[in-house]
Amino acid sequence: MIRRSFVALTGLAVSGLLLAGPGAAQQPPLKIALIYGKTGPLEAYARQTEAGFMLGLEYATKGTMEVDGRKIQVILKDDQLKPDLAKAALEQAYGDDKVDIAVGTSSSAAALAMLPVAEEYKKLLIVEPAVADQITGDKWNRYIFRTARNSTQDSLAAAATLKDENISIATLAQDYAFGKDGVAALKDALAAVGSKAKIVHEEYAPQATTDFTASAQRIFDALKDKPGRKIVVVVWAGAHPLPKLMDLKPERFGIEIAPGGNILPVMAGWKQFPGLEGAIYYYWGFPKNPVNDWLVAEYKKKNNGVPPDFFVAGGMSAAIAIVEAVKKAKSTDSEKLIAAMEGMSFETPKGTMTFRKEDHQAVQEMYHWRMKKDAPDNYDLLELVRVIPADEMKLPIKNKR
Repeated sequence: MIRRSFVALTGLAVSGLLLAGPGAAQQPPLKIALIYGKTGPLEAYARQTEAGFMLGLEYATKGTMEVDGRKIQVILKDDQLKPDLAKAALEQAYGDDKVDIAVGTSSSAAALAMLPVAEEYKKLLIVEPAVADQITGDKWNRYIFRTARNSTQDSLAAAATLKDENISIATLAQDYAFGKDGVAALKDALAAVGSKAKIVHEEYAPQATTDFTASAQRIFDALKDKPGRKIVVVVWAGAHPLPKLMDLKPERFGIEIAPGGNILPVMAGWKQFPGLEGAIYYYWGFPKNPVNDWLVAEYKKKNNGVPPDFFVAGGMSAAIAIVEAVKKAKSTDSEKLIAAMEGMSFETPKGTMTFRKEDHQAVQEMYHWRMKKDAPDNYDLLELVRVIPADEMKLPIKNKR
């Protein structure tokens, strides 16, 4: 097998190992690989995941960075968003680094490449933050757990904001697993919530698209003569097309844009569109619980007053899940961990998450948001319309177990 140099130990993990006393040294470290796409257009997602993951370990271990007497050692691997590198990184983590558990990755395509490796090595992979339905659907295996939401959860939340009116929808999505899954999930979600909305056009564009004029023209042509509300639902990761779509003046046809949620730097560019609405996975000001209170306070303290973002919460949730699972199983043996984690509930910045037994997907609440009319800065952007409870989103089981 070709060896690649992916490994970089975090300073916190290293210092924890060096300072361990003689008694602790007798226990082998709990090794965790965090694989992410730190090189490429999703770098911000990766950095947030890492920051949240380390904070999650700190929170869950009460600052000791150890579980059951075992110091935690985190090994970071950059897959550059490439499926072949993600696969190789996980092989190296399980085979050479002898990690107990792995977490990753930023890209859905890269995450899908990693799934068979977990099954081959019979080791756990916690998927965070990739969202493609296939991960806990037809490509799933029993060694896969996911703290990230999936495309269907995103779509059920979006559908919950669109179910009360007769609406014509066109979709704009990236032409790869994330975008295609997102549109397919939206169709299913609209049916599941009994929405009268109908998808009348699907538009797919390459991930690197910067000029949306041709796509927008096709979308506008498909919608402009439809009765009732006309909405473009955007399923997009990375630099968002919303400002460019708005520059093309969809309002002249009575067309609205529903962009979904995104990271704070992206949504800061939407302040010029007050009243814009959508559904979101996490926004720092929405959840009211002790874990989120701690996260917001600690993250602001470490980051000059900037609040935690989308994937910080996800990384923290994955770390908490691991610590709680190891404590419950009293082992890092895969079979004992699986038994402990199936049906396990744990507290996160979003409140309680629960791993379903059937597909190991974490069920969780989502949020209906509205852009504030006079957002005071680039962080205080959204107002909460309502919390969408997990039990309102009837999440189908899509695997073949």
